[in-house]
Amino acid sequence: MPVNIMLADDHRLFTTGIRHLLSADPALSVTHIATNGLELLDQLHARLPDIVLIDINMPIMNGLEATRQIRDQYPRVKVIILSGYNDAHLIAEAMQAGARGYLLKDCNAQDLYHTIHLVHSGQTSFPFRPHLPVQNFDTDNAFLQQFNLTRREKEILQLISSQHTNQQVADQLHLSIYTIETHRKNIMKKLQLKTPAALMKFILTHPCHSVIFAFYCLVLLS
Repeated sequence: MPVNIMLADDHRLFTTGIRHLLSADPALSVTHIATNGLELLDQLHARLPDIVLIDINMPIMNGLEATRQIRDQYPRVKVIILSGYNDAHLIAEAMQAGARGYLLKDCNAQDLYHTIHLVHSGQTSFPFRPHLPVQNFDTDNAFLQQFNLTRREKEILQLISSQHTNQQVADQLHLSIYTIETHRKNIMKKLQLKTPAALMKFILTHPCHSVIFAFYCLVLLS
């Protein structure tokens, strides 16, 4: 059976070219093309592909938000970001959103084929692992203790602060990704965080806590 692929990019000339390129591999089949994240999600209601190739910068709903919703609603669908941005922070956001791969648009055809087959086999593929200034996250500091986090929640916090994706956290702790998602929601509930805007207000009104914690929360809610 071929690997079924959906494309999402608002540049029709680009998606036409990618579809033609993928048709050269008999093991790959492009089933649908969407011009934004919302249109893609509508198509997913009718038929689930194996792989979604999606751009980040799109109107109505961008690729990162669409990736988060695919992760939450269709966890068996694997997402590969296909972007023109070679940016460490965007790659980190893509990983946190649930993407299993990240390709630059100037990659060659062999890189594209290889990444699709690699991700389809259950592995991940990123151009590099972003090195962001989030290290040695202290889950036992006095500020966090007031929120009564459990030992497991602290473990998850530690792993996420070390730039692990939800799937990587699940793999390392030998738990399902659904369990990790539940823990993550419980952590946010304990910290009384609901939206990025509320988080920013929290950061501004609680200057005593660390920059590392603030950065972690931004990544968690992205």
